[in-house]
Amino acid sequence: MRSDKYILTIGGGLGGLLAGLGILHGWVIFTWFGIALLWLASRSSFAGFLWGVVVVLVSHSWLLALHPLTWIGVPDPLSLPLAITIWMFCGFFSGLLVGIWSWISNSSLLVRFRDGVFLEKVLFVLFLSSLWGLAEVVLAHYPLFWIGLGGSVFPGDRSLGGLAAWIGAGGLATVQLLIGFWLCNTLRSFNRGISWRASFFFGFVPVLLAHMLGSGLLIQKEGGESIPVALWQPDIPIRKKFSKKEQNRLPEVIQKSLERAKDLSASWLVAPEGTLGLDQDLLSPAPVSFLTGGFRWVRGGQRSSLLVFDSGESRFSSFIDKYRLVPIGEKIPSFSRFSIQGLSAVGGLEPGNPSRLLFWSGPPLAAAICYELSDGHALAQAVKNGAEWILALANLDPYPISLQRQFVALAQLRSVENSRDLISVANRGPSALVLTSGEVKLIIPPFTEDTQLADLHLHRNLTGYTRWQEAPLIGLFIVTSLGTIFLRLRN
Repeated sequence: MRSDKYILTIGGGLGGLLAGLGILHGWVIFTWFGIALLWLASRSSFAGFLWGVVVVLVSHSWLLALHPLTWIGVPDPLSLPLAITIWMFCGFFSGLLVGIWSWISNSSLLVRFRDGVFLEKVLFVLFLSSLWGLAEVVLAHYPLFWIGLGGSVFPGDRSLGGLAAWIGAGGLATVQLLIGFWLCNTLRSFNRGISWRASFFFGFVPVLLAHMLGSGLLIQKEGGESIPVALWQPDIPIRKKFSKKEQNRLPEVIQKSLERAKDLSASWLVAPEGTLGLDQDLLSPAPVSFLTGGFRWVRGGQRSSLLVFDSGESRFSSFIDKYRLVPIGEKIPSFSRFSIQGLSAVGGLEPGNPSRLLFWSGPPLAAAICYELSDGHALAQAVKNGAEWILALANLDPYPISLQRQFVALAQLRSVENSRDLISVANRGPSALVLTSGEVKLIIPPFTEDTQLADLHLHRNLTGYTRWQEAPLIGLFIVTSLGTIFLRLRN
């Protein structure tokens, strides 16, 4: 019995490592085998907890790049311990959630279904998989979530990711858990000397069909006319951005970028999150419309916003505020002995309205300001209400290129979910155009200052996910819940 616990614990740690590497680098096959080991490890709540801890410590290892934090007011001796604490806390929170999920799988209601007859096993795996998928959707509304199993399909398996047009991120998480269970069951059959080939091909056919269906959903939809949009990537390290030298230089650089956009015959220019200071005006009227991140005062509080400067204006006329704030980075606790400016470098921020739909003088858009890109439900609601394209603003410095890859993966997911072209513009990257097929066109290389054009196409058709969002997944969860209860009572 003790040796079995050791095996489950080792499986949990190894599975978390594989899934973490898969999410970090886009190696989806690693993620699937990591999930397969999770199904095995879930027989022990502690092993499930360990899986959850390891997967986040690996996939979110870029959090350690927060150090040094002296530029936002953290004393040097506390900088590295604070960065490690944030990283470890995220891992612990993930472990707690996966541990609870494992505990549910071992509850008296479900445990006999794990190795029961065919129908019982099907209900068991569908119930737990849909529960996980719905949990990711709920967590995406709150700060302690960035990327889960739903977002890890991209960029490694765009064909399977095409299913997001119908089932969204929660559905993709559910599908990946089903794939992991199939692999787990096949490996167990092989280990027991049972006919593992039957188990393999029984799952291989649905997986193949899912990929074929996803590929079909990715067929490029015809959009409206091509609109030339200029992207400006300043490439200013965040630890230098708020220095006096950079602040004095920035207004002139903005005007030069606007003139460059005009020379390129761009319809408008987009710039990253946090480009402008508090209620900052342009030096002179914008030669083209300008959509940029900035800060504004609202009833004595500060907000991070997407600001719109219409052509010929030097003062913003439209805006949408960031509603989902980064803990500590933007939503800041107060300390008596020292002050923390926050990663926004302008102090603590206040959240805005959750709606992501922005009407302005151009085509209506769905806005995602950095962290908000993980909330697919909010963007889908904005598209359903009229958004014809998606704009994602970010400032991912001082994080490494691995976070940029995760950001692009989420951008692909959001574009496919809603059949909308998505423009990503960030301080040091990624600055790219994501087509409705999930294809990524890199406009400006990371860590490069430049202004370049992207050809944006507008779309008005609605996908199944945009129309119904999580309704099919909720239906699956309810049906499997009732089926489980019915069989339990009957037996």
